[in-house]
Amino acid sequence: MKPDKKILNKMSGHLFWDADLSEIDIERNAKYIIKKVLQYGFYSDWKILLELYGINKITQIATQFNDLDKRTASFLSIVGNVPKNKFQCYSTKQSMPQHWNF
Repeated sequence: MKPDKKILNKMSGHLFWDADLSEIDIERNAKYIIKKVLQYGFYSDWKILLELYGINKITQIATQFNDLDKRTASFLSIVGNVPKNKFQCYSTKQSMPQHWNF
C-alpha cells in the first residue's frame, strides 16, 4: 500500500514552509522530509515520520547527513541500534570551526 500524500498535512506547518506540499513525493523526497522532521519537527511529527518510513529507513538516510546535530544522532543511534560512528556528523568536522565553542 502506497502512503497517502495527505499525511504531510498532519505534520507541523512550519516544516515545509519552503515547498508546495502538492509537489512533494513521499518516496522520491524521503531524504528532504526526514531531514526537516529531524531538524525542526516536534514529537508528534516524529511519530508520523516513524509510521511513514520506519526506523530502519530513517536511520539509513540520517547517517548521510553531515549537519545533523549530535543529540539527534545519539537518539537515532540508540533507537535504531546503529553505532554512532556510522553517522557522518560524527566522522566529519567543519573546515572552519565556530568562533565561540560552547
